[in-house]
Amino acid sequence: MVGGFAAIVAIVFFVLAHEAGHFFAAKATGMKVTEFFFGFGPRLWSTRRGETEYGFKAFPLGGYVRIIGMNPLEEVPPEDIGRTYREKKFWEKSIVVLSGIAANFLLAFLLFYGLVVSQGITELQPVIDEVVTGSAAEEGGLLPGDRIVAIDGRTITAWDDITDQLRVVGPNPTTISVERDGQTLDIGVVLRGREDAPGVGFLGVSPSIGTVDVGPVEGVGLAGQMVGNAVTTTFEGLGQMIRPSSILQYLGVLVGNTDVPDEIRPVSPIGIVNIGAQASSVAFFIGMMATVNVILGTLNLLPLFPLDGGHFAVALYEKISGRQANMRALIPVATAVFGLIVFLGLVAIILDIVNPINL
Repeated sequence: MVGGFAAIVAIVFFVLAHEAGHFFAAKATGMKVTEFFFGFGPRLWSTRRGETEYGFKAFPLGGYVRIIGMNPLEEVPPEDIGRTYREKKFWEKSIVVLSGIAANFLLAFLLFYGLVVSQGITELQPVIDEVVTGSAAEEGGLLPGDRIVAIDGRTITAWDDITDQLRVVGPNPTTISVERDGQTLDIGVVLRGREDAPGVGFLGVSPSIGTVDVGPVEGVGLAGQMVGNAVTTTFEGLGQMIRPSSILQYLGVLVGNTDVPDEIRPVSPIGIVNIGAQASSVAFFIGMMATVNVILGTLNLLPLFPLDGGHFAVALYEKISGRQANMRALIPVATAVFGLIVFLGLVAIILDIVNPINL
């Protein structure tokens, strides 16, 4: 229950952080912002501060900041001339439309950074966890808990070193040096061959999983790598979700077939809250929230109007071509993108209510 409530608070904060990025960038570049809302639809509560109205709306499916002149069909009052999005320079438009994405990626980076520095990272250790029955390791007398320090005289410091050296030695006799009870033992074994990898020796042991501390400097690179990996995973997931076969399965959800594979299943805020409620540890929860930020940032990065990336693409086109884009021609694109988002959102909500994810 606590995790579910924390997930609700986190989602609201992430959406507001995204919109705050747009808001402050617009203010800094002299644009007029008239609305800053969480949610869509009818107003639940609002208050006005200066020229901006802040508040919450009935459907908590995101948020928005209304900047004068960003809607291509909007009539601009004479008193707002000079403060509209459409009048600003390319670099000013770019900062405004990309600042929300930057806020989400920054939050993801900070969450991942805090996670790896405080918790460390797990990695495979060159310490034997299990010995395969009937393997060369068992016949040679290797035991769980042995730390492999050398194979055929070559020093081993990581699990990958073991796999690399077994590839070099091949299915031949060799010597495995291990640390056991404070002593170093040299154990002769005859490596078997592997049917799935001809020429590679098979020892027959599995690694232990250990935690390695991460320093503040090393954490920067690891956190950046985790953000990059999450972006790649998000793009791969999106590619699977928009396949015709996936769309057919989503259509089936609308008529009651909720058996959708996890790899193509969309997840709504309801699902995120449900997963958060089941979080087995604080580390898992933080990692999940970091990933949510990456997904928000990556989705908005897509060069599809009216997403943030679509606005940037339009601004870039106008900068390169030297002429204004035909915004009316983009209305069908915007309609299709909005329709797809609503469709996937509806499917996700149905799945998260009827067939919730159980960890």
